[in-house]
Amino acid sequence: MKRLYITGYRSFELGVFQETDPKVKIIKNVLRSRLISYIENGTEWILLGGNLGTEFWAAQVVQELRVDYPEIRYSLIYPFEEFGSNWNETNQQAMTEMKLHADYVNATSHAPYQNPSQLKNHTQFMLTHSDGCLLLYDREYEGKTMFFLREAEKFQESHEYAIDFITMDDLQNYEIY
Repeated sequence: MKRLYITGYRSFELGVFQETDPKVKIIKNVLRSRLISYIENGTEWILLGGNLGTEFWAAQVVQELRVDYPEIRYSLIYPFEEFGSNWNETNQQAMTEMKLHADYVNATSHAPYQNPSQLKNHTQFMLTHSDGCLLLYDREYEGKTMFFLREAEKFQESHEYAIDFITMDDLQNYEIY
């Protein structure tokens, strides 16, 4: 798998409102562990959509992993232009940090948000431009990632596409050493 799309819960869906929340450390450690495995098995690109939460933490982990794995790259592919422009100043700074370290930044729609079809087109783009996905998602705890998962499962019916999960059990059972 050369290109891995990572998405999952937004920070507010997990009740995380500060980066100092202890949950963030666990999530990042689990992401790090999974990413190392992917990188050591040939993953070259991490694709992210720019959402706060899972995707932001994945971007931070990729930046940290570049010390030992300088070959790993990540792209930010927003669903539309001006994505996040209505976020508060703290979240806008987080977005700027993600952009600063990304190897590639673009949007699937080069217009500001107009309608839900831009989000659907973004999902299709991510599916067709990745070999699989890693989702911080648990079917027992629905969130916005459910919409991507449904499309990924449909896509998987006619394409070779891997869907991997980090579940709530994975997070709860992770031991910090």
